[in-house]
Order: sequence, then structure tokens, then C-alpha cells
Amino acid sequence: MGHKVHPKIHRTPFIYAWDSKWYAKKDQYPDVIEQEIKIREFLAKKLKEAGIDAISIERTPKEVLVTILAAKPGVIIGRNGEGLEVIRKEIEKKILAFKTKVKLNIQTVAQPALSAQIVGQSMASEIERRIPFRRVMKQAMEKVMTAGAQGVKFAVAGRLNGVEIARREVMGSGKMSLITLRSDVDYAIVEANTIYGKIGIKVWIYKGEAFSRRDKFAKKEVEKEKTK
Repeated sequence: MGHKVHPKIHRTPFIYAWDSKWYAKKDQYPDVIEQEIKIREFLAKKLKEAGIDAISIERTPKEVLVTILAAKPGVIIGRNGEGLEVIRKEIEKKILAFKTKVKLNIQTVAQPALSAQIVGQSMASEIERRIPFRRVMKQAMEKVMTAGAQGVKFAVAGRLNGVEIARREVMGSGKMSLITLRSDVDYAIVEANTIYGKIGIKVWIYKGEAFSRRDKFAKKEVEKEKTK
């Protein structure tokens, strides 16, 4: 039988860093976990058009620092930073109940075509617009390989093109090393909501071997100033 492991969590002790960095006491842990899940779900829904690659959350006793890595930071920031201010106030009011202050940082994705999450979101939006899934997969594969990836693989499952019987289609190009622990593999699962039902999209992007830690949020310039 096959034993499938999430590519990112499998390599976290070796080449990847955690996106959540905080400490909580035993009695506080459930509440903090619930708040973090709600923050991530809120941002994913609110900023769907911004092309979010990853969200980092760091906590101290007095504040929560949320760093958003996005392909279109202008969509988040808005005119004169109004968008950031609205998001900050909603998080403080609806999720944190004014008990903790929030600071937001926005960073730009250097190469969106090498982000599995952004590529998956782009494919999902095209499938939702009823573009044939094979064309979507081929175009996305060409973009990823042109951007410099060593390999890419897509798996699309569901009622593809509206057929009655659901099935799974896989397409790939280049090499894909999923066993080696130092393989830098970006992975994402995205769902496309069509009139026929949900279509699941899995994306693997192989960027070569990593011999040191890979932190998406490290050593990058913050594009806009923090909210106060």
C-alpha cells in the first residue's frame, strides 16, 4: 500500500521553517490555535484576488504580527493604505475581540510562477470560468517551467469538463524528487467551485536541492510600512 506524506511537513525539520512562531501556555493553547485558524481563513477569503502565497503569524503577549506574502500587494494595501487598516480592524474586532493588537506586513512574491499556491489558485479560477482543464494544465506547466523550475506535476480530480463520472488526471514535466529530504518541493491543494461541484487541484513544483533552511519570509524587504 502507498504511504503518502505531505511534502512540506515531511521536510520541515530539515529545510523549511514554520509559518507560525509563538508560544502559549497549556490552558491558552486551544484559544490561540482557534484564533490562528480564523485569521488564516479570513485572509484567504478576503484577499482571494491578491494571489497569496503564504501567511506568517508571530505572537507576543501584547501583539500579533501577520506577514502576508502576495503576488499583488496593491490589492491588499489599497489606496493610501486604507485596505490594510480595514483588515487590521476586522481582525482585532471579530477574531481577537480587542484583546491583542495586530500589525500587518506585506511582502511581494519574487516569482509567482514558482509558487504552488498561486499557480493552483490561477488554475482554479480558469477552471471556474469553464476553460478546458487540459488547456489550463498545459499553460500552467509551460509558465512554471519557463520560470526556472526543474520539474512540475499537476493532479486534477472531480467532474472534469462537467462529465457525469468523476476521474483524476495527472500531468507533469521535468523531474520530481519526492523522496529526498533536501529536495525543495513546493506543494499546494486548491479547490475550484464549479456548477458541477468541486474540482480538486494538487500542484508540486520542484526547485532543486536545498542545503540550508528555506524561509519564504526571511531577508525580504517589506513593501509597505506596518500599520500602527
